[in-house]
Amino acid sequence: MRILHIYGGYLFGGIESMLVTLARSENLAPGLHQEFALCHHGRLENELQRAGVAVHHLGAVRVSRPWSMIRAIVRLRRVLRRKHYDAVVIHSAWSHGIFARVVRRARLPLVFWLHDRASGRHWTERWAARIPPDLAICNSRFTLTTLPAIFPHSRAEVLYCPVVDSMPRLDPGECAAVRAQFQVQPDELVMVIACRLESWKGHRLLFQALRQLHHVPALPAWKLWVVGGVQRPSEQAYADELRRQAETDLPGHVLFLGQRDDVPRLYAAADLHCQPNLTPEPFGIAWIEALYAGLPVVTTSMGGALEIITADCGVLVPPDDANALSAALARLLRDPVQRRHLSAHGPARAAELSSPALLMPRLQQLLQSVLDRSAAVERSSPVPP
Repeated sequence: MRILHIYGGYLFGGIESMLVTLARSENLAPGLHQEFALCHHGRLENELQRAGVAVHHLGAVRVSRPWSMIRAIVRLRRVLRRKHYDAVVIHSAWSHGIFARVVRRARLPLVFWLHDRASGRHWTERWAARIPPDLAICNSRFTLTTLPAIFPHSRAEVLYCPVVDSMPRLDPGECAAVRAQFQVQPDELVMVIACRLESWKGHRLLFQALRQLHHVPALPAWKLWVVGGVQRPSEQAYADELRRQAETDLPGHVLFLGQRDDVPRLYAAADLHCQPNLTPEPFGIAWIEALYAGLPVVTTSMGGALEIITADCGVLVPPDDANALSAALARLLRDPVQRRHLSAHGPARAAELSSPALLMPRLQQLLQSVLDRSAAVERSSPVPP
C-alpha cells in the first residue's frame, strides 16, 4: 500500500511531530509505504528525511500569488503520475482546498485528516468543503463532533495521534545534573509547560495562578520551565509579553528555555506538567509525552484533555479559572504521595491511547477500507459503451 501524505510544512508543532512519528513507525504496519509532499522547506522536511522517507517538494505556495498554486499543482500531478500511489492523505483544510481536486482527477482515494476543531467559518474550510473526502480521520472524539461543519456527509473515524515513548529514565544523579543546569536547588519542585508560544495555550492563565501561590503558606519552593521557540512575529510579541509579566509578577520563579531538542530530558527532570488551555486542544500530544515521562498533568477540562486525563494520571480544572488552577497546583506541590500516585499511572495511560504499535496497524486498516470501498465502486460502475 503506497500512501502520499500532503501538508504545508511551514511551522513545527503537534501536527508536524505526528507526521514524523508516522514516518518513523512505518515498520509497525507491514506493507505500508509512505511518502510526503510538502510546500515548504524547513524542520519538518529535515525530520522526515532523517526518518528515511521520500519527501517531494511542491514549492512554496501563497494563495495571494496564484502562479505559486499553479506551479505546486503541476508538480503534484507529476508526482502522482510517476509514483503510482494507492491513496492520498491531506492534513489541513488549506492543503485540501489547493490539492484535493488534483487527487480526484487522478482517480485516487482521498483521505482528509482533521487535526483541529472545525467551524466551517474560515475561508480555508469553506474552500476545502467543496470536495468531500472518501474518509475523514479525526484525532479525537472532540474533533469528530466538529467535522460536520465542513464535511457533513463524509465517513469518519477517530484515530488518536501516535506518540513514541522516547522518555529517558534518568537516575537521581542525572536528574540533579539537568536541574542544576538551570540553577534549580535540590529542594525546589519544577513545573513545566512545553508548547507553541500561542496565547490560547494558557501561559497567561498559568502565570496568574502561580502568582497566587505567593500567598499559600508552607508551600515548597518551586520553579517553572517555559519551553518553546518563536516561529512567527506574533509569537515573538507574545514571548516578550510573557517575559515582562514573569519579571513583574514571578521574579526568580520562571525560566524561559526557548526551543529545545532535549525536551524528554527536561520532562524526566521535572515534577509536574501544566498547560491550562484557554480554548480546547484538539488532542494534546504534549500531555501524552508528559504522561510517558511520568509527570502528573494539570490542565483545563475541555477538548482533547477530557479524553486523555483521568483522575489516576492528572487533574482537570474548570476553564479560565485561575483560582481553581492555583489551588490544584498548590495541592500537588504539597503532596508528594499524590504526585507519585499520578506519576505511576501516566506511562500506561499514554501507551493505551497513543502507542504507535497499536495505532499504525489501525491506520493501515482504515486506509485499506478506503481502498476496498473504492474498488467496490469501480466494479459496480457501468462499463461505458
